Amino acid sequence: MKVVFQEKARKQLLNLDKAVRRRIVDYMTEVSALADPRTRGKSLIGNLVGFWRYRVGDYRVLCRIKDEQLEVLVVAIGHRKDIYN
Repeated sequence: MKVVFQEKARKQLLNLDKAVRRRIVDYMTEVSALADPRTRGKSLIGNLVGFWRYRVGDYRVLCRIKDEQLEVLVVAIGHRKDIYN
C-alpha cells in the first residue's frame, strides 16, 4: 500500500510543528508497510462512516482506505479536539 495526501491534508501537515510532522509521516510510513492498514486504525461511525482514523499522540489522521488502488488516502490531519468538527 502507499500513502497519498490530499492537498488539504498536505497543507494541514505543513502547518504543524516539525517534530509532530515527522512523527505523523513516520507513522503513516509504518501503516503503508502493513499488509492490512485496518489492523492499526479505527473505523469511524456517524457522519464519518467509511473513514478510518489513526492516532499519533494528540493528533488524528483521517483516511480512506482504497483497496482497489492499494492506497491509504489521507483526507485530514488535526488536533484531537478539532478534527471531528
